[in-house]
Amino acid sequence: MNSIQAKNSIQTMHPKHTMRAIQIKQTGGPEVLELVDLPVPKPGAGQVLVKIEAVGVNFIDTYLREGRYPATLPFIPGQEAAGTVVALGAEVDAFKVGDRVAWNGTRGTYAEFACAPAAELLRVPDAMSCEQAAAVLLQGLTAHYLAYDTHAIQAGETVLVHAGAGGVGLLLTQMAKRLGARVLTTVSTADKAELSRGAGADKVILYTVESFVEEVKRQTNGDGLPVVYDSVGKTTFEDSLKCLRPRGLLALYGASSGAVPPFDLIRLSTLGSLYVTRPTLKDYVQTRTELERRAGDVFRWVASGDLHVRIGGTYKLQEAAQAHRDLAGRRTTGKVLLSL
Repeated sequence: MNSIQAKNSIQTMHPKHTMRAIQIKQTGGPEVLELVDLPVPKPGAGQVLVKIEAVGVNFIDTYLREGRYPATLPFIPGQEAAGTVVALGAEVDAFKVGDRVAWNGTRGTYAEFACAPAAELLRVPDAMSCEQAAAVLLQGLTAHYLAYDTHAIQAGETVLVHAGAGGVGLLLTQMAKRLGARVLTTVSTADKAELSRGAGADKVILYTVESFVEEVKRQTNGDGLPVVYDSVGKTTFEDSLKCLRPRGLLALYGASSGAVPPFDLIRLSTLGSLYVTRPTLKDYVQTRTELERRAGDVFRWVASGDLHVRIGGTYKLQEAAQAHRDLAGRRTTGKVLLSL
């Protein structure tokens, strides 16, 4: 496709050359998410322009909005989406106009259109919807590296998954069961407990009424666990360490309750020569081959029905602030999406 064809395809999809988008001009609370009209971006070399159908809402979006992670202002938040290719930049030959694609990693997805590097794009299988692809990509890849690499789960192991009714928690539980593990989870409400059980959890701990440390000790006959998967952070970190057996691993992959305070590493020795890691997705998809391998597994399992994706809330673009409030307030289960 040449540049004239690309330009015409944009005009066909959006004659006025403008789009609705959420823009952050100053960091702060959800109220700084402002709906604005902006020019439709043009794909540069190695990029494609995508008409977005579904956007994944993630905790990292709230961290950037708050200013916890640095970003140059103003910016369009969001880094996960799925939709249809409408134009190609130069040097793109792996995709064509009309392809359904999903990606994670390049900011700017809270909008009707976005440019994404072709190197990040993944084809959405015919048996999957764009909503499913946007719902499972980041969280599915995260669950995959946690279960298969951060700690390679072995059949017969017992593992603990915090936030068992969250997006990653539900997927990680299912993957751990595929690997033959016994899965303990923590949740805050009875309704969330039912969701976690539905994903295959063997024991669901309602942490609002019982100590998960004491229950883990009961469930393991006092031996402790080989791994705890913790996306909560500040309020669970100390007790998560107490759940581990000697030389156990705490995989701290999120901080929904806030950042973990400074920690004296000598405590890892006194608690049993423990390990702590703070993994992040980019280090587990460093090559195109690795990205395609993980995404291929996740998409194939979803398309076949072997992995269930729960979309717990779908909001309109202009409702992005409420989506952030509900996510941060732990009022959501599964994946939160913006629909366009």
